[in-house]
This record gives sequence, C-alpha cells and structure tokens, in this order.
Amino acid sequence: MAVRNRSISRSGLSLTHPNAAGIDIGSAAHFVAAPPDRDDEPVRQFASFTADLHALADWLEACGVDTVAMESTGVYWIALYELLDSRGFEVLLVNARHVKNVSGRKSDVLDCQWLQQLHSFGLLRGAFRPADRVCELRSITRQRATLLRSQSRCVQHMQKALTQMNIQLANVIADIAGVTGQKIVRAIVAGERDTHTLAASRDVRVKASEDEIAKSLQGTWRDEHLFALKQALAAFDFCGTQLAECDAEIEQRLRVLHAHDGEPAKGKKRSKARNAPKFNLREHLFKVCGVDLTRIDGIDVTTAMTVISEIGPD
Repeated sequence: MAVRNRSISRSGLSLTHPNAAGIDIGSAAHFVAAPPDRDDEPVRQFASFTADLHALADWLEACGVDTVAMESTGVYWIALYELLDSRGFEVLLVNARHVKNVSGRKSDVLDCQWLQQLHSFGLLRGAFRPADRVCELRSITRQRATLLRSQSRCVQHMQKALTQMNIQLANVIADIAGVTGQKIVRAIVAGERDTHTLAASRDVRVKASEDEIAKSLQGTWRDEHLFALKQALAAFDFCGTQLAECDAEIEQRLRVLHAHDGEPAKGKKRSKARNAPKFNLREHLFKVCGVDLTRIDGIDVTTAMTVISEIGPD
C-alpha cells in the first residue's frame, strides 16, 4: 500500500518549469542540459571562453529555454551568470549541498541533467543575488575589506621586526599604527637612532612618558631587521593608497544608488573608527536608504555600509 501511494505521489508531479535547463559549472568547461525533446543532442559541453559562453546562450535560446539552474562553484559561475542574466534568462544559482540532499538521483545521470530535472519540477531554490549596481558596490567593499586585512598583516610584520631588534615600543603605546607609533617607525626607517629624539614624537594623548618611550626604543638596530621594517612600512603605505582608491570608488557607487533627499538628523556624536572611509559615509547611506541606520545601537557606518553592499537598500 505504501508503494502504491509513493507511485501516485510521483506521478502527480507536474512540470513547473518546462523550459528549464541545467548547467554544471567547471573552470575550463561547462556541461549544459536542455529539455530532452528540444534537441537531438540535449546535453552539450561548452568551453569557458567568452565566445563559447555566447554560443551556449544562443543554443539555449534555440532550444526555447527561459530559465536556468547552475551550481555555485568558486567564482567560475559569475561570468556565465552575468551573461545569461543580460540575455534575459532567469538564472538560479543553486547551492551544491542542497542538490545533494535531494534523494532519487541515478548514477547514469550527469550533474547538468539532474539539475535540469530538479529545476523542471520546481525543486530548486536559487541563492540571493542583489541588483547589478549593488553587486558592484559589494565587490569593491569586499576588496576594501581584503586590503584592510593585508594592511593589518603589514602592521604585524612591522611589530615582528621591532621585536627582533628588542624594540619594545608596543609595550608602551597602544598601537604602532597610530599617530605616535607611525611617527617613530617612519623616523627609524629614515635613519634616526637617538631614542630621546624618537620619543619626542610622542602624542599628548599617550599615557607613557617620553622617558618610558625612549627606554623602550633601546635595541640592537640590526640591518636585516631594519630592512624588513622598511619593506613592511612600504607595504603598509601601498595598502593605504589602494584603500583611498577604494573609498573613492565606493563613494561613486553610493551616489548612483541615491534614492532619497535630505540629510540624517544630528544625534549623539560617535567616535569615528580609524578604518572607516574618509568621506561622509553616513550621509550617503541615508540618501540610499532613507533612514539613518547608525541610530541603531551597535551599528556604525562601516557595519551599515557592509549590510547595504551585501543585500541592497530594500
């Protein structure tokens, strides 16, 4: 009786997307399955070159396909996804784990055929992907986060070089990437070795006295460690230059997304994070969303920017 009920359930499935295709994404080639009755060769292989991607889209159009499901594999899917989306196809980016969780797959069915079958019966759900303009903002914001991590590693390399020379600067100031730390490090790289001259760069907000800083700067000054310090500082500055370029691009992308007029109301002034963009990010976010997200407890401008860049303003 149970077997009869199961067969009735299967026979009751209807084609939700009769014009569906499935694509198995690869780095060098993509396998594509169209509905079996649309072509004498319903499964084809296309190289990942741009010309072949256009040929793939042309073939899908000739087969009457209007919706496509593809597995998300690294970043290899992005070029094909964007091309198919621009050609008017409905594209579903499917998590490979979700596909594997669907029972009933046969060993003689290719991945692209299995995707095509599941999508035809409406059994797949696409991942969220924001609008193109938001995707542009997201890519640049993620690039900025990568640069910040790289810059942090440069700070660690500077700290390592100082420690190897027994320069205990990190034990008397909070951060060698701060105002005082950077003045001292840059003076060391420039050739200054007098500890009291270096300690005179102390910012008034630093709790340690000049004598304490001068004592922490007594080291061995070995050439190989000074060379490593110089290169780490140069890499730190290079990341800073690229961060400034990212900030300019982010500001430009935010201007395109402006949908509201006005400015955020003046509220409680919050301290600005050191890694925040140098332009008025709060005002831009207000013009994008129509509300001031930074009024929410625990949300600063950088967090709000990350949220907007990942999911969009709606």
